[in-house]
Amino acid sequence: MAKKKAGKESLIVASKVKAYVKSKKMMTSADALGALSNKIYCILDGACERTKANRRSTLKPQDL
Repeated sequence: MAKKKAGKESLIVASKVKAYVKSKKMMTSADALGALSNKIYCILDGACERTKANRRSTLKPQDL
C-alpha cells in the first residue's frame, strides 16, 4: 500500500476497492489506494467543517 501520512490510517478496505475496480475490467495500483484514502480524509474534513458551521455535531449526507 502507498505510504501513509504520519498518524493517518487507511479509511478504505483495499480488497473491496480492488474488487470493484476489477469488476470494471481495470487494475488498481497501490498508490491509488493511498490517494483514495487521502481524498476521503479531505471530504470528511470539509463535511465536518460544514457540520460545525451549521452548529450541529452530527454529520449528515448534505454535509458531504
